[in-house]
Amino acid sequence: MDPACQVGTTQGHGSSIMVWGVFSWQFLGSLVLVPTSLNTIRYLELLGNHLHPFMLYCYSHGNGVFQQDNCTSHRSRLATAWLDDHSSDFSLMNWPPRIADLNPIEHLWDVFEKGVNAHHTTPATLTELWTALANVWQAIPVERFRKLVESMPRRLVAVIKARGGPT
Repeated sequence: MDPACQVGTTQGHGSSIMVWGVFSWQFLGSLVLVPTSLNTIRYLELLGNHLHPFMLYCYSHGNGVFQQDNCTSHRSRLATAWLDDHSSDFSLMNWPPRIADLNPIEHLWDVFEKGVNAHHTTPATLTELWTALANVWQAIPVERFRKLVESMPRRLVAVIKARGGPT
């Protein structure tokens, strides 16, 4: 199972940065700066410029599975068509939105946020903030995202046991 795409916002001195990231069991993908809010067009750019090359690199035989968080821009007709057009390169996991327990990237964002909050100085500029975010992202150990992927069977059992409720 391959988790992917989630957008988060981090603030510093009244300014904020939105980022997108992807990971698999094997690799942590790039952290990507999203210039403004994420709409369908920007999401298509992320898919084409970042997700697609990442999936081809990780799964050259087309056997990767992409899990997104199903926010509005992810479920648009254009995004759905793009994903359908690239289904020979990787498949899209069909799952309901807003189930954080079953979306490993949500847990990786928690790790990321803790790393950001561990900094003792608050970035004074957006450039400093972006540099700090990129450094924290790149410092996430391989073992961390591997454990998140490997925990999925246990999470599935817990969600089923809770009848879809929080675990």
